[in-house]
Amino acid sequence: MQLSHLHQLPLGMQVLTLPRSNLRGVCRVVGLTASCASRLSHDGQQRRCLTIQQADQGRQDRQRVVILGSGWAGYTVARQLDSKKYQAVVVSPRSYFAFTPLLASTSVGTLEFRTALEPVRSRRSNVGFFQGWADAVDFKNGTVTIEEAIDDQNRGLKDESGKEKSKEAKQVKKGKTFALSYDKLVITVGCYSQTFNTPGIREHALFLKDVADARKIRNRILACFEAAALPTTSDEMRKVLLNFAVVGGGPTGIEFGAELHDLMHEDLVRIYPELIPLAKITVYDVSDKVLPMFDEKLAKYCMETFRREGIAIKTQHHVEGLRPGPPKDSGVDTKECAHDCFTLQLKEEGEVGVGMVVWSTGLMNNPFVAKALRQISVLPENEVEVLEGGHDAVKAVQWEVKKDARSGSIMTDDRLRMRIQAQGDATDKSQAILKNVFALGDCAILEGTTYPATAQVASQKAMWLAKRLNKNDIEKSAGFSFKNLGVMAYIGSWNAVVQGGSGGNVSGRAAWILWRGAYLTKSVSIRNKILIPMYWFLNWIFGRDISRF
Repeated sequence: MQLSHLHQLPLGMQVLTLPRSNLRGVCRVVGLTASCASRLSHDGQQRRCLTIQQADQGRQDRQRVVILGSGWAGYTVARQLDSKKYQAVVVSPRSYFAFTPLLASTSVGTLEFRTALEPVRSRRSNVGFFQGWADAVDFKNGTVTIEEAIDDQNRGLKDESGKEKSKEAKQVKKGKTFALSYDKLVITVGCYSQTFNTPGIREHALFLKDVADARKIRNRILACFEAAALPTTSDEMRKVLLNFAVVGGGPTGIEFGAELHDLMHEDLVRIYPELIPLAKITVYDVSDKVLPMFDEKLAKYCMETFRREGIAIKTQHHVEGLRPGPPKDSGVDTKECAHDCFTLQLKEEGEVGVGMVVWSTGLMNNPFVAKALRQISVLPENEVEVLEGGHDAVKAVQWEVKKDARSGSIMTDDRLRMRIQAQGDATDKSQAILKNVFALGDCAILEGTTYPATAQVASQKAMWLAKRLNKNDIEKSAGFSFKNLGVMAYIGSWNAVVQGGSGGNVSGRAAWILWRGAYLTKSVSIRNKILIPMYWFLNWIFGRDISRF
């Protein structure tokens, strides 16, 4: 997009650059009147327009709810808010919601990527959207500083300190910033994949948290088979390329291992029959069993099923590093496609040659939560509720966001409002609540609970919050409580395990039917409810698409 084709619209402290063709639509999103839009000059020169505070008067008496994040919590809140009462504006680096339970299926071609996506911008909703990263929050003035992220496809590649680790990420230019005001702020920025600072993991392993990750995994699987099929590839190199490692024995790692096994033994066996005997899938985990959130009987059933299908499970194994190139004692010539394979360093086994590593070992705190949401300089006077026993003089206390000591997640009360406390080691242990700031999803913890960081919890919190905001009864209603509906995991060959919230367990083919039925029911749009069973049927009849693109 050429800068000469853009108009500039003041939006708070900075200038938000907008294309002329979308000017009126965006003006509607931020609450500007049509007369304001018409005042912009047609010759490309900037004219003064309404500030965002003045623009609030054109919202038809609606409050603006700024939602940071488009995951399970953020997307659900935005869709469920009453558009007659609230102006929902989502800020996220990605313009879609990813239905994460289906990512393992999309990574092997059982489903296509579109079936796991729901666009934030839609003609069926009244949700505004800005593609950007939240950099800072001014709680006193009720504004969020946003960095634009239109061309920022690699910004998720960071280490635990928030520093970008890939060459591609370093080449991305820092976007312009602008300020966006809010009446209510909903923080749902989620978490990153936890690598425990293991050398080489962030740079060379693949993750499974987004559709882009699933696309990389599918391409890498097919690249390994194509490279192994070349006549110039030695047998030793083939064994390394076709050794697939999955680190993490939770539902994501187990489901991906099962889907990869199905792909190889249902489709690739017909295309590469001579290579399948060389292919190997291994699941590594530091604990003594996989699926720790399931009861022992179901976890044992999963492990026995995997062993029967030829998938190796190695528990109590610790990964110490990952580097490009084959192991030193593998017999592979280091000059032969040295960077097309990797060496996984294990504490228990030493060096193991692999063609791909999928990493799924938990979550780490989002840098925005860790750094931006720390000290609070000035609090809003009318949106603070000092808890019993706290200091009444709000201005006399230096405040900070209260966070969980172990995970660093934002602490909330039972109404999902962000809790704050006296800063540092001050003798004054005052605590308070920001009544207009909410936190939910993986980046937040309800104080006094141990709810898991799952899509189920995030979705239920989002539904509760949207309902309470629509009815305007947060103060009067009972607080949020989680209803455990159970957990499920696909384990391959049309088998699954389901553990009900009330204790009922199902395994095998019946659990697989429940697993597919639940995910089909929970998919958001009618479009995907139609596409998902269509792809299931088509791929069952004609096989998975193994094209690389």
